[in-house]
Amino acid sequence: MSLLTIFYAVLFHVATLVFVVGLTLKIRSYAKTPAPLKIPTTPAPVTSAGVGWRMAREVVFFESLFKSSKWTWIFGWTFHAALLLVILRHLRYFQEPVWLPVVLIQPFGTYAGFAFVAALGGLWARRWLVDRVRYISTPSDHLMLALLLAIGMTGLGMRFVAHTDIVAVKAFMLGLMRFDWQPLPTDPVLLVHLALVALLMIIFPISKLLHAPGLFFSPTRNQADNAREVRHVSAWAAALDKRP
Repeated sequence: MSLLTIFYAVLFHVATLVFVVGLTLKIRSYAKTPAPLKIPTTPAPVTSAGVGWRMAREVVFFESLFKSSKWTWIFGWTFHAALLLVILRHLRYFQEPVWLPVVLIQPFGTYAGFAFVAALGGLWARRWLVDRVRYISTPSDHLMLALLLAIGMTGLGMRFVAHTDIVAVKAFMLGLMRFDWQPLPTDPVLLVHLALVALLMIIFPISKLLHAPGLFFSPTRNQADNAREVRHVSAWAAALDKRP
């Protein structure tokens, strides 16, 4: 077994461990953070069912972004929808046999890669062309977009320009899951693509991409507007109420 295969096998095991542990710790931190005061963005639902429906609209349709900026919504929603299709298409590398839904989604996932890159280009252009957005953009914002764009472009490069041995790639991925390492093809574009994906997995738990799970813990979205019915009384106020 080559040193290159060993390096990438260890890299992906470490990246997976960092991703899972880091994300778990972040979600645990979000869940334990108290949010006693009612601060939902109004107009807000007044029941738990209403909160669930509002959250579903936010997750699936990006409702608040649609209301605030139509252009940003177009690029943002397209990027996330394309990303979902691309991820579902890549499930074939981790399954044997491949599930029928994954088989059926293959052609859609292929061309979703173009939408993925185009939407990222629009989001990055927004960071340069819109004055108020450029003012608050940090180097990490640009680097994250560059990383995602590089992953998308190298993926499209392997699909339409510099083809790689996908059978060997699948054997490598299945070997990682079964702790039975298999040789990895040495195609330069593939190696760059995999290295960028591993880098994304490592930095995900400490990046702004944590808005993905963080949305579910946002008090402005996950709270019902029932401040009168369910009042928060702080400890010092409760103590004063008990005084004669």
